[in-house]
Amino acid sequence: MDLAHVVIILCRPSEPGNTGAVCRAMKNMGLSRLRLVAPSDDWNEELIRARAVHAGDVWEAAEVFDSLSAAIADCTLVIGTTRRRGRRRKGTLDAARAAAFLRERPGKAALVFGNERTGLDAEELALCSLASHIPVSSEFPSLNLSHAVQIYAYELYRCLGNSGARAAEVKGQWIPLDWQGLEALVGEITGSLKSLGFYKQPGREDQERFLRDVFSRAALTEREARYLGSIFAKAARLAEKSARDGCCPSAL
Repeated sequence: MDLAHVVIILCRPSEPGNTGAVCRAMKNMGLSRLRLVAPSDDWNEELIRARAVHAGDVWEAAEVFDSLSAAIADCTLVIGTTRRRGRRRKGTLDAARAAAFLRERPGKAALVFGNERTGLDAEELALCSLASHIPVSSEFPSLNLSHAVQIYAYELYRCLGNSGARAAEVKGQWIPLDWQGLEALVGEITGSLKSLGFYKQPGREDQERFLRDVFSRAALTEREARYLGSIFAKAARLAEKSARDGCCPSAL
């Protein structure tokens, strides 16, 4: 992966000055793809451009989306930034390890930042395949949004800045499944499992989240996804046929 494949996403940004400073931080480190999810209606264009300084082109090219799911639809890996960690939360990589992880990945990756005051909420973080944090003092762990983006941008530049121009896509090239394809695969697999009686008790939502995270980190190709989905679909068909024929399911 190179820097051209990294997307910076700001969820519900509310401070125009911060957004302008993010543009500058990105351009300093060779990043150019900015996406905003449900930004504040009170935008001060002049302040954004003043804080962006000579990175106005990053702001001008920024894309706006109504939801995070729409903003990450074409991404193969989504990393959410959060300082909240715990036993029931996603395992996290620090900023340097997250950048190193991306170095060996094909496809497009999104690095997602939350609102300046509240960070990413639980639903937004659930859409992310991985979580990442910046190690900071426990006495004052809250970072300014643009400062956080600058740290990640620096680590990304260290790992990806010399990776060269984007290679031309060729037939047979390993192209991982994007988020929409991933959602379709997870839905197909859990749908097959449901027909096998897996979800007589609650748990499908948790399993969908688990499968989405694992498959995203595995960087499945479209062909692999089709094959994997067909395995579960065939198992469901065989179980249905067995039930019609009055056979014991254990004979499958």
